[in-house]
Amino acid sequence: MLALTLGGLAAPSQAAGAKPSGDAVAGKAAFNKCASCHQVGPSARGGFGPQLNGIVGRRAAATDYAYSAAMKKSNIVWNEAALAAFLKAPGDVVPDTKMRFWGIGNEQQLADLLAYLRTL
Repeated sequence: MLALTLGGLAAPSQAAGAKPSGDAVAGKAAFNKCASCHQVGPSARGGFGPQLNGIVGRRAAATDYAYSAAMKKSNIVWNEAALAAFLKAPGDVVPDTKMRFWGIGNEQQLADLLAYLRTL
């Protein structure tokens, strides 16, 4: 079965309730909305936001960045479920976080971004 995307291109539809599978290449492109605050790669450093190398499986507030007290107290380990929830609504997951981001509502973009973050 085919479903229309926002761009009008046909794509396979997801089964009801199924999470979309992610595409790391598309996720790298989706990361552009993160790149103004976050760095990745061999020379990545914390700046306006923490560097995101190895984020999947890492404890929150574990890098050389000035995290909010709320993030330090969160005790979150960034597994995919925690990352997905945070990227959808950062302030709902960690109230008083310093991250000022409206969130990603598009499930496919979120799945793609998570696929990319797994590669770092």
